[in-house]
Amino acid sequence: MTAPLHEPTAEAAPSAAEEASVATSGAKAVQGRSLGRIAWERLKRDKLALTGGVVVLLLVVVALLAPVITSLLGQDPNEYHENLIDPLFGTPTGSLGGISGDHLLGVEPVNGRDIFARILYGARISLLVGFLSAVVAVILGTVLGILAGFFGGWVDSLISRVMDGLLAFPQLLFIIALVSVMPNHMLGLTGSSVRVFVMILVIGFFGWPYIGRVVRGQTLSLREREYVEAARSLGAGRLYILFKELLPNLVAPIVVYTTMMIPTNILTEAALSFLGVGVKPPTASWGQMLSSAIDYYESDPMYMVVPGVAIFITVLAFNLFGDGIRDALDPKASR
Repeated sequence: MTAPLHEPTAEAAPSAAEEASVATSGAKAVQGRSLGRIAWERLKRDKLALTGGVVVLLLVVVALLAPVITSLLGQDPNEYHENLIDPLFGTPTGSLGGISGDHLLGVEPVNGRDIFARILYGARISLLVGFLSAVVAVILGTVLGILAGFFGGWVDSLISRVMDGLLAFPQLLFIIALVSVMPNHMLGLTGSSVRVFVMILVIGFFGWPYIGRVVRGQTLSLREREYVEAARSLGAGRLYILFKELLPNLVAPIVVYTTMMIPTNILTEAALSFLGVGVKPPTASWGQMLSSAIDYYESDPMYMVVPGVAIFITVLAFNLFGDGIRDALDPKASR
């Protein structure tokens, strides 16, 4: 017999480097993603939410740097420019409310104060009240909501009835009545600082039942989960279950509701200032500017348009950003 023309040859064994490469590629293929990374990837795909977040960040930076920006432009929010006002009608002499290179958004009627500087300083009041009152509401709502949902019984009934009472209470009327009798000096604060402090406390106090209901409902669902029962069976105490098992799983709804609450608080502050119970003049406030613009909406419409647009953009940016965060943190969304 003749030998075969082509003898089969044994395949070469893979080298150690190739085995390491295969192992590395396999590890990368099955690498998991954290919940934060998944949420961030979802948020990045939402262009409207990212735009809203950028606008919110820009507003915060501008509000913090308002003194620096106005000083660079050579403007003071409380400085009068009566030479720019028509003495007969009390309106700005230039076109579009006196807009010029020195006054980017024009000047106020009668006194000629720079509107751009007052918009920047008004942003500080709106964002301060919006953020801090949301913090007050979140702290109260989270604590009381989780207690009501976890303990149930008479604790749940008592807290729920308090929530119902506060939700039915006329918040605006109460703040108007309270501010009207507040002293001008309190806790080392004076003037507008007293009113800002009162608005933060009252808006936050009347806002906690909304987030309290959300936290209570989530807690009622979470307390029956397997990991909570496992913690109980291992002898974990109530405080451990509350802070280690339940609270971390409530972070997502709390963050989402907080972003939704801030624009509502900003609108409430603007409404109070519009009604004359917000900050005192000459402190700048968007709602106060809208209130003053009522008498000049025909002769100087820009005076009403500018603060109105500022409120609209701020609230819209927060709502878009809040919607994006809600969708990003939704565990039922497609991944």
